[in-house]
Amino acid sequence: MAMRAEEIEAMILDAFPDSVVEIRDQAGDGDHYSARVISPSFAGMSRVRQHQAIYAALKGKMGTDLHALQLETIVPSGEHQ
Repeated sequence: MAMRAEEIEAMILDAFPDSVVEIRDQAGDGDHYSARVISPSFAGMSRVRQHQAIYAALKGKMGTDLHALQLETIVPSGEHQ
């Protein structure tokens, strides 16, 4: 079962309420998305840890309801990476 972009965004915002999230359907199939997440919560985390945190926010949907998610995580300017 495919996920809607709004569902992905809501799950990420639930875990990172201080973030700005942009979701794009890459293939038009509801199964391949890209996400750009800007959050001060990422400060001090490695890029790998940031991505792991996003996957954790999706609560097991990766690989089942959601086939592919290309991630770009960003710490806002002024925050320490």
